[in-house]
Amino acid sequence: MTECEELFNDFNSLKIGVIGDVMLDTYIWGKVDRISPEAPVPIVSLHHKEQRIGGAGNVAINCSSLGAKVFMLGVTGDDDEASQLDQLLKESLIDTTGLIKSVKRKTTNKTRIISRNQQMLRFDAEITDDLNKEEEAVLLKQISNFIEHEDPNILIFEDYNKGVLTEKVIEQAIALCRASGVISAVDPKRKNFFNYKNVDIFKPNMKEVQEGLNLMFETADIYQLRNIHEQLHKQLQHKVSLITLSEKGIFYQQLQNAAIIPSHLRNVADVSGAGDTVIAVAAMVYAATKNAHLMAEIANIAGGLVCEEVGTATVDREKLLRECELLLS
Repeated sequence: MTECEELFNDFNSLKIGVIGDVMLDTYIWGKVDRISPEAPVPIVSLHHKEQRIGGAGNVAINCSSLGAKVFMLGVTGDDDEASQLDQLLKESLIDTTGLIKSVKRKTTNKTRIISRNQQMLRFDAEITDDLNKEEEAVLLKQISNFIEHEDPNILIFEDYNKGVLTEKVIEQAIALCRASGVISAVDPKRKNFFNYKNVDIFKPNMKEVQEGLNLMFETADIYQLRNIHEQLHKQLQHKVSLITLSEKGIFYQQLQNAAIIPSHLRNVADVSGAGDTVIAVAAMVYAATKNAHLMAEIANIAGGLVCEEVGTATVDREKLLRECELLLS
């Protein structure tokens, strides 16, 4: 058995909680042959409709597809979209007992119209207000019960600025992780960027870093990235920075160990969901090995693989294993 095979087998013993903004992705596929006589817009002749798990749920299905036992934590509306999400999550072998339905919220549903593998239009149905105090309290109780009864290896925070990850939820959930020895990993957004203090893995993309630290530059070299890590660490006191650099790859730093892992040549079709795959794979590799360099290498490969698919895609375990054996040998 190869080292990669051993690592992937270790994934099967991991228990992972994913908390954040779970949402429904609706794809409507069609064909464009003409422009509307009513307005200068294309007419899409609809062909078929598909619903997928999106947002934080995409992180969960990436973890599940790699063999981990996964638990979804969050708050949705009490509506048809929530029921559809629940069914899709269960079909992906994800535990949904930690999902709370609130009559005061609407389940986020992003609907995309696609023709010839190109997105023509997107419309979103959602409520993005922060959870109210009652919803916060119920969610924090769910997180506490989950950590106490399931003894997970990792809790991944997937923030899409939809209101589930409030400052209070973030702070208390990280404290619960630290008290119980649970690895915490976060894919942040601008709103709560500096609220994720004391996490283990902090994974922004370069645009989010530039916005968070108010930096302006076209490209960053290893020296600039090391300086960015120091600036982030000064405010967050986190263990590992993992910064995605789009087509240039991934940067990581843990203590004084740092490197840029270049991306591998890919036929990129769609970058949707690549960040979800990167945080899922990174958290699992780190939990299994505590090796930040290997974490960055494998997460970089996984992110590239899903960019070859149209729409938000899930990493394929066997394909990722083959690529890791080919590229990391």
